[in-house]
Amino acid sequence: MSCVFEGGKKDSRAAEELWSEDLKSGGLFQADKTLSQQQGGLRRPRSGVRTEVTWTCAGLTAKLRGMRCRKKALLIMLLVCSIFSISAAKPRLRLAADGFPTGQDTPEGAASDLARAFMTRDALGFRHICIRPYGDGQARAEYTEYLDGVSNNLKREIATPPPDSPQKIVKVFAARHLSKNGPASYGYASFDFQDVMFVDVKVALHNGKQHVRRTMVIKDRDGKWYTHPVPDVSPLLSYGLYDESASVHLFSDVYDVER
Repeated sequence: MSCVFEGGKKDSRAAEELWSEDLKSGGLFQADKTLSQQQGGLRRPRSGVRTEVTWTCAGLTAKLRGMRCRKKALLIMLLVCSIFSISAAKPRLRLAADGFPTGQDTPEGAASDLARAFMTRDALGFRHICIRPYGDGQARAEYTEYLDGVSNNLKREIATPPPDSPQKIVKVFAARHLSKNGPASYGYASFDFQDVMFVDVKVALHNGKQHVRRTMVIKDRDGKWYTHPVPDVSPLLSYGLYDESASVHLFSDVYDVER
């Protein structure tokens, strides 16, 4: 414990005398010691001499510093918990009237909308949900030819859909990345595709059977998800797609469903 006297020489000497007297007698000075520390160490000597004694208590200072450190640590813990809570929350997903995903905000929504385009024979919807023609050469020509051919068939088959065409969606599984990094890297470097995934969609066919269609989905540079209905035209982009295991988790396992 250390102390600092403030005031003139005469007052300081009087304070020192009082201090010495109190220490010898064990009187009021010792009894007030704890109270003086709690009140900042300020007390007036019994003789009425106008001398202020300021205590610089290392223990008290350390205690106050410790309290501040604990408050800071608590605030940091609360902030970290809040961040983890936000990151752990499921992303929201919009559903169509049939109870399955829709829209280009999610890969599952894009894959479901492709199935609906075939179900409703919607040629415009089909072209809208498919990834733009990309690249050059034969692969681009084949992809463009496929888009035109399917669009024309959808227009002709409005009245009589083929038996192996989808009638309704049964299940939509959560989107997954390919196990191999090559396709996503190739798509980004060559065509500015932001992400490449796939979605398994289970549908009921007009012939009474059920079929699981593995749909490649691509996030384009506009931030929207599109489907690639015939990924075989680009072997580097679809490498390993059909070697992936069957999906297990449904879309509802990873999304907060917004009806």
